[in-house]
Amino acid sequence: MSKEMRVPTVGESISEVTVGQWFKKDGDLVQLDEILCELESDKATFEFPSEATGVLRIKAQEGDTVEIAGLICVIEETASATAGAVAPASPPAAAPVPVTIAVNPAASVKDMIVPTVGESITEVMLANWLKKDGDAVALDEIIAEVDSDKATFELPAEATGTLRHVAKEGDVLEIGGLICRIEVGGAAPLAASNPAPAAPVAAPTTSTENYASGHASPAAAKILAEKGIPAATVVGTGIEGRVTKGDALSAVPVAPAVSQAPAAAPVPQTAPAAVVPGARGVRREKMSSLRKTVSRRLVAVKNETAMLTTFNEVNMKPIMDMRTKFKDQFKEKHGVGLGFMSFFTKAVCVALKEWPAVNAQIDGNELLFNDFCDISVAVSAPKGLVVPVIRNAENLSFDQIEKEIVRLAGKARDNKLSIDEMTGGTFTITNGGVFGSMMSTPIINAPQSAILGMHNIVERPIAENGQVVIRPMMYLALSYDHRIIDGRESVSFLVRVKQLLEDPTRLMFGV
Repeated sequence: MSKEMRVPTVGESISEVTVGQWFKKDGDLVQLDEILCELESDKATFEFPSEATGVLRIKAQEGDTVEIAGLICVIEETASATAGAVAPASPPAAAPVPVTIAVNPAASVKDMIVPTVGESITEVMLANWLKKDGDAVALDEIIAEVDSDKATFELPAEATGTLRHVAKEGDVLEIGGLICRIEVGGAAPLAASNPAPAAPVAAPTTSTENYASGHASPAAAKILAEKGIPAATVVGTGIEGRVTKGDALSAVPVAPAVSQAPAAAPVPQTAPAAVVPGARGVRREKMSSLRKTVSRRLVAVKNETAMLTTFNEVNMKPIMDMRTKFKDQFKEKHGVGLGFMSFFTKAVCVALKEWPAVNAQIDGNELLFNDFCDISVAVSAPKGLVVPVIRNAENLSFDQIEKEIVRLAGKARDNKLSIDEMTGGTFTITNGGVFGSMMSTPIINAPQSAILGMHNIVERPIAENGQVVIRPMMYLALSYDHRIIDGRESVSFLVRVKQLLEDPTRLMFGV
């Protein structure tokens, strides 16, 4: 019996793939779900697993282009392969050799696949294995990190057992693709038929131990890891003794006992290799999913929109004077600093209400006008640029905006932003001034229609009431899609933002 294996459907717009690399040779014996080769589309590279156990017969060679549903290979399901897969092992004729750990014949295997992490996400990249192949893992223990084009996610174990890697770090996997297996009970010690005399066993206690006793939830495990406290040393108050997040927060690290043994002699450190002057080294790194997606979207925006940028400048002295006067009282009352972003966010929300086209977007042949202001704020995270969203910013006070910015920026730096926190914005603010930028033309964050760029504050001479004075000035740049926003709307919007910033009391009274 033969099993024909064909190219699966990998996306609505993909009609063909290229065979990248065969990991098995023609005639090899392959197992169910074993990776046979890599297939490359115009968007991603993905692995092609075996759909049966048997002998491999290759039909498409490396470099061949095969249409969707085209034949790639055939698996000849031989009787010997099938029997070898299901027949129980016969007892050995020779006398058994004593071992410490034996494979449990009753063990089962848990396949772990890439979970659904968002409606628009079709693939992820395995960023980092936190557990090695063959390690013992516990239920809900974090075993790996995966990167999507929007965020980084932790992958918890779905069973307790022995971990077996299937995907490697850097591999791109589709949603639903096999990432690893867990041999449930596969490394459990088996009871000997004639056990040797054992040491006396202590009398059992009245409490009943189970798999949850001393086991931490994912959130609790992360907190305990940061504190350096083993989960087994914490008394759990959750169901069946599980360690909860509250237990982890209240746990106090125990000071290690001071050893009385004499200190060992210091080990001489090997000096790092000296950098040779004029060396022309080249370092190659695989592009992350986030970086590839950002690159693709930015190029698409440049090619698919009629993007134009208009500029203006703002005298920041009124805002700086107001911050100096109230920043201490503001922080004492609200527990957060008074920054520039709350002023800009409030000013933008007022201007968006007056010029709704700047807050709209194109959807096919229709224009969508939003009556709310979800402001996206560009944040430079360790793995690249992310744009979390402040929801309904028009209804938030200054302190609420500042607290939300601090919360989102902190999660961005820790790579903990969720998909919901980064989708659905209607307008974007980006601040290149924190890096010293004097002027730039920001690129629109599609499908939005405009983005406001803040820049460095520089003291410059300006004319004020017929006098030349020195003022802290900032250039503002508004990039917009000219298909939906005309020059009148864009310039008037930016002038209104300038007016509100140069007289921030208008924000207090809504005028």
